[in-house]
Amino acid sequence: MTDFLTPGTGLFFMRVGTHARESLEEIVARKTAEIDKRGYTLWGYGGQICHPITVVQPFAKERRSAGKPLFLCMEEMVSERYFGEPQAASEYSEDGRNWKEIPADIEVRGSRYALRIDSLRKADFTLPLEDTRIPVGPSSGRPGSRFVRDNVDKACLVVEPGAGAHDEFSHRRISLVANVLEPYALMLRNFRPAPHES
Repeated sequence: MTDFLTPGTGLFFMRVGTHARESLEEIVARKTAEIDKRGYTLWGYGGQICHPITVVQPFAKERRSAGKPLFLCMEEMVSERYFGEPQAASEYSEDGRNWKEIPADIEVRGSRYALRIDSLRKADFTLPLEDTRIPVGPSSGRPGSRFVRDNVDKACLVVEPGAGAHDEFSHRRISLVANVLEPYALMLRNFRPAPHES
């Protein structure tokens, strides 16, 4: 499973769990069904650290132009709170100006942004953050192990063995992996009630 963690590989690291009144198990089942039907789905997220236009898209395009793959690696976190509202977005945009309708059979609940993925598989391996670095933004060049800590729950990373030193925050247990594809990251708007609430 860790064969893809080769030097230069692009990673979008994210901590995941209960969200918008759904357990992680329910979310994974729904997203897997969407991929089976559509060939892709949208995996929602929030926060400003990995803004779709200013951070994720430039990072993803640079990795792809270098001939490197891009993966979403997710660490499951235990949460008893239901973060986010259950409403699903009805529109998406690659650039924040031109908006398109999200297919009715793809739901992105309680999120401002989303990654476009065409696979979602269970995993069980340790991601050594000391062997990654931040490639974009004010923290560019910083080891992943020095960035992903405290309240930081997501990051764009490049695999670079020996980028940092091992510490208590270095190793993260990855339980889900997805392949990220163009246009990589999207902005969302105009939320509609989820089907079970309408």
